Amino acid sequence: MLPPTLKWEGDALRLLDQRALPLETKYRICRDYEEVAAAIEDMTVRGAPAIGVAAAYGLALAEREGEFAQAAKRLAATRPTAVNLFWAIKRMEETRAAHENEKNLAELLALEAAKIHEEDAEINKSIGRYGAALLPDECAAITHCNAGALATAGYGTALGVFRAAAEAGKKLKIYADETRPRLQGASLTAYELMADGLDVTVITDSMAAFLMSRTKIDVVITGADRVAANGDAANKIGTYGLAIAAKHHGVPFYVAAPLSTFDVKCPCGAEIPIEERAEDEVRKIGGQYITPPDVKVWNPAFDVTPSELIAGIITERGVIRAPYKENIEKIFPGGNA
Repeated sequence: MLPPTLKWEGDALRLLDQRALPLETKYRICRDYEEVAAAIEDMTVRGAPAIGVAAAYGLALAEREGEFAQAAKRLAATRPTAVNLFWAIKRMEETRAAHENEKNLAELLALEAAKIHEEDAEINKSIGRYGAALLPDECAAITHCNAGALATAGYGTALGVFRAAAEAGKKLKIYADETRPRLQGASLTAYELMADGLDVTVITDSMAAFLMSRTKIDVVITGADRVAANGDAANKIGTYGLAIAAKHHGVPFYVAAPLSTFDVKCPCGAEIPIEERAEDEVRKIGGQYITPPDVKVWNPAFDVTPSELIAGIITERGVIRAPYKENIEKIFPGGNA
């Protein structure tokens, strides 16, 4: 059984330290918003939905110290690509504005953060049900990065689809891209799926296309950190290449993401801000250099998959398909996220 990713303890936020997995299970205690911000930045907690939940609790902690505004600005600066972060901050700001004259404001904000936490788990289960219906009774699938319970408040988005399919009695074989440079697929996705008793095989990112040429793959499912108004989707670096390979081999490529991941004010993928991370993430593995120490490195954390490569976006309200701009507009009329 997986340990909980986040746990609110009344005066602190307890975060599962994902950097230590799968070899060690340990928690990090955050007692103020700065500690939450640092935990988001160094990827103690990661995954767009989980980041949003953590930020919400961080704002509840900040209110106790009278530092809500500073905290909102600081938390918004931690990870620029994951739109769930900004969605959660906005929701907490709106809650605060609606109750700003009440004496127990900090408590009300903590309750709102808990509500966001609980809702995320239910949303993921709904995504799972819609996604599971797309899979054949015997299914071979590829996924990238980690879009599971560890990346959310529980259950997962892409991995939630596999969980729901398994719960429905479907037989799955899942290939998990290792996901360079931080290896979330090899360390976290493999750990999660094995904990659930699912059949998982780790492959390097560069093996996926060859695997599709030699083995019948029924589907590719990934998560997303931001979906633009035209259906372009940002996800962990390597997703775009996987989608191209899937298209070439006639394998449907799906994105599983809650509606809070949609940024309808962003017209297309070219406008999505892409976080660039430290060069040593590429130069080193396990703290050891695998490259010349002073070699130049480009390290974007995300890439963008154009909507024409996406067979459908699995949400808690069903599967959105092309034409994406029109169908996303039906869900967010007037561009209101």
